[in-house]
Amino acid sequence: MKFIDEYRDERTAQLYSRALSRIVTRPWTIMEVCGGQTHSIVKFGIDELLPSAVTLVHGPGCPVCVTPLELIEKAIELASMQNVIFCSFGDMLRVPGESKDLLSVKAAGGDVRILYSPLDALKIATENPEREVVFFAVGFETTAPANAMAVYQAKRQGIRNFSILVSHVLVPPAMEAILSFPDTKVQGFLAAGHVCAVMGYVEYEPIADKYKVPIVVTGFEPLDILQGIYMCVRQLEEGRAKVENQYSRSVRKEGNLPARKIISEIFRVVPRKWRGVGEIPQSGLGLQEAYAEFDAELRFGVAGRTIDEPAECISGLILQGLKKPHECSAFGTRCTPEHPLGATMVSSEGACAAYYHYRRRNN
Repeated sequence: MKFIDEYRDERTAQLYSRALSRIVTRPWTIMEVCGGQTHSIVKFGIDELLPSAVTLVHGPGCPVCVTPLELIEKAIELASMQNVIFCSFGDMLRVPGESKDLLSVKAAGGDVRILYSPLDALKIATENPEREVVFFAVGFETTAPANAMAVYQAKRQGIRNFSILVSHVLVPPAMEAILSFPDTKVQGFLAAGHVCAVMGYVEYEPIADKYKVPIVVTGFEPLDILQGIYMCVRQLEEGRAKVENQYSRSVRKEGNLPARKIISEIFRVVPRKWRGVGEIPQSGLGLQEAYAEFDAELRFGVAGRTIDEPAECISGLILQGLKKPHECSAFGTRCTPEHPLGATMVSSEGACAAYYHYRRRNN
């Protein structure tokens, strides 16, 4: 396909593989911070092209995967209410809660709708003024502008039967949390290109300086990832720790200024719990006080609940880069995409789902 094939050229991939072999002199461990990158790595066998000294580990780069169990339970409770139309991206419907998921609620008669944009939820709200419409606002910084715009438009248009269940998380605090773990293996990062397309990469520079780790903003195609790995390893071998931009065709240092402006107007930075990882300070977004009327947790009184994660699921260790999916005793047996123990198996960007679809036979 035009404009895609050039980033999947086998001959160029082999050149990067050989170039890496020439510069590596010792073992290095690099983490990609994006579930989309994880799937490309596993699907195209990028990790198998690398010298044995270079190890890739998978970080908490899937917003579906890190949405905490209590928020899933809150979503299930809201979706089960008779007067509520609950709207969500499709990935969230099969993420397991304590005993069921949103798809089960839909099957039992709940009005759960799959949308492609939060602005579609606004339209549903205007068409159903007698009912409450809730949108499950999940994602990293990439989906925050659209969700912010939906809230902005709701207030501007006086749409009072619309609210959002916020589960936004921020990438840089998660990277810093991983680096602060005493048993972390991570020596360099591939940063998520789409997040940086929105936010830029200035906020990564203090992390690189503080922890002495190179961070390379990287795209999603095989050659993007191989080039990002090469740039990261080259820094490690040279003893440098800077932020570099591999994904220059899409990312500017300052990011998308209008998108950042609407995010800061509608949202504020808050602590956020990450599924399988725990609470990370200042790692999430919540609604500004001026827009609190659109907060579904406050509107329906479901705030302040906590639930323990299932003990058998090791997704937390996988999201921290401490384990690989096939190291889980339940992988591919008690935990499958059809019957998942955790979100990393059911999400389209989850590391466990990637290994299940592309590496199960090998493992």
